[in-house]
Amino acid sequence: MDINYIENKIEPLRDKLLNHRLYSRISKIEDLQTFTENHIYAVWDFMSLLKALQINLTCTKTPWGPNKNSQTAYLINEIVLAEETDVNQEGDRKSHYELYLDAMKDIGASTKKSTDLITKMINSDNIFKTINSLEIHPNIKEFLKFTFSVIEEGKPHKIAAIFTFGRENLIPNMFNEILHEFQKNITEIDISKLIYYFERHIELDEDEHGPMALEMVTELAKNDKIKWQEIEDISITALNKRILLWDAIYDQLENTTDWTKERSNYNETYSLNYEK
Repeated sequence: MDINYIENKIEPLRDKLLNHRLYSRISKIEDLQTFTENHIYAVWDFMSLLKALQINLTCTKTPWGPNKNSQTAYLINEIVLAEETDVNQEGDRKSHYELYLDAMKDIGASTKKSTDLITKMINSDNIFKTINSLEIHPNIKEFLKFTFSVIEEGKPHKIAAIFTFGRENLIPNMFNEILHEFQKNITEIDISKLIYYFERHIELDEDEHGPMALEMVTELAKNDKIKWQEIEDISITALNKRILLWDAIYDQLENTTDWTKERSNYNETYSLNYEK
């Protein structure tokens, strides 16, 4: 097995994701607000995948010790540099998570609920119990629990696989689809910060982070057949979880009549009721 084999195996799921009905459903500013208010959890947990890889592949403690593989350490450190300390349109240093929050505020999306819940997860003693308690769509809960279960397992090649095939290697095409719909359908409000966020991801992932992530997976698996099989399996699961996340957002766009009317102040929190 190798990278080409994995890419061929996951191609049908990639196609399904890149042709998801969600993209064409985002046609007005309220849809875009709902999208970002739910997608923010994926933006945040991506940073946790990133840091899990840095913890596993570099020395993040004292006394310092040399890395087991300086090439993989270099690759993840380079990706962390841009993801955690990129620049906004004004040239200020911010993480991509913070860029996304700024963009949400700019389009009138609510950030209070999501940031409160994310803070709750950050401060949690039991991330899985906390996720189960959150008032968010069940599919988003499953998406988050999958991410942290792989992190907790602690196998770098599996973390790198979902980071690469479920996130980095997928993001340019996926965001191109969304960006196309935004530009075509939404004209009543300035979405330049959100477009900047998407374009920044496209630029970095296509030119730098995508190829780096692929190289990282190859370095971590080498010629180990068991690792390659685990990479294939976990990548398929990651894509299925992303599809379910998109399904969740689509479902909410189809059922927003009652609560969107109550968004008189865009930064007020709101809640959705789901069966637990």
